[in-house]
Amino acid sequence: MNAHYLIDAEHFREAVFKRDRHSCVICSSPAVEAHYILASQLWDDGGHYLENGVSLCRKHQLECNMTHLSLKQVREAARIQQVVMPGHFQEANYDHWGNEILPNGRRLRGELFVDDEVQKILGKGLVLDQFTWQVKYPRTIHLPWSEGVGSDDRTLRDVLHFIGRRVVVTMKMDGENTSLYSDFFHARSLDSRHHPSRDWIKNFWGRIKHEIPVGWRICGENLFARHSITYEDLVSFFTGFSLWNERNRCFSWPDTIGYFNILDIEPVEEIYCGIFDQKLIHEAYLKKSQGRVCEGYVVRLEEEFDYRDFRKSVAKFVRKNHVTTDQHWMAKEVVQNKLKV
Repeated sequence: MNAHYLIDAEHFREAVFKRDRHSCVICSSPAVEAHYILASQLWDDGGHYLENGVSLCRKHQLECNMTHLSLKQVREAARIQQVVMPGHFQEANYDHWGNEILPNGRRLRGELFVDDEVQKILGKGLVLDQFTWQVKYPRTIHLPWSEGVGSDDRTLRDVLHFIGRRVVVTMKMDGENTSLYSDFFHARSLDSRHHPSRDWIKNFWGRIKHEIPVGWRICGENLFARHSITYEDLVSFFTGFSLWNERNRCFSWPDTIGYFNILDIEPVEEIYCGIFDQKLIHEAYLKKSQGRVCEGYVVRLEEEFDYRDFRKSVAKFVRKNHVTTDQHWMAKEVVQNKLKV
């Protein structure tokens, strides 16, 4: 069977058992379960790939579900060399439920973390104390007509999930994705090392952190330093674009704006609000970007949504040739953007 071949769901168990000779890949006992290495709920297509399945006995299936066995251990036991992951995942070390494991052994809360059944299993496995409150902002998928798609980017096949629904479209700002909590702040990569461009946001966060409920986070763009676009008239060096609660649920846009107003956080510039309409959205963007250098725009559902539904709720358009240099902005001299006088 070819690598990365999606098997019909009804034949997944049969194919996995056949490859593993109906034996648990860990202990060679009779197999009772065709186990998904990465939980099937993480996949848009169900994850029925031979390389995402292993034959397990009941004992070792439970250990995998409780994440006592790493994905690497399971793959090696089954002699699986081809690693398959959901398209919205990045290269990282994950547990069975899609929670990223950091080099220090701590884990980030993934899209299934708050699920009651997952909580029950992880609690039984006594691993909940390994998790932090930190959440990595997800990769935003490109709209089908996006022009600046890179080799490692993902593009939506269609926009049917937006049709007939109210959306908010905002300018995509060229800064550093930053998340603010009551007790911590970090960049999208969770890179918290010192950089001069982060001094301003650290002071800004220090002024508002006591107003952020425990477990909540504010996500936005740190625009202090120039990346690929020079800003000459910013209202603030931080513009917010989403608000999340302790259940990892993104607030609706109206509720987000209301909370930003309380904290005096400048929201990203809105260019369209209404029923999704590709033509009207793009026309609004072209009108707003006239005479300006813009990166693109972001479409999000106006209503609230769960972290696990992010890839169905948010998408972006990036203009052609947005990035014009191979050198990362953090490796260059810091050039401060300017605020509106």
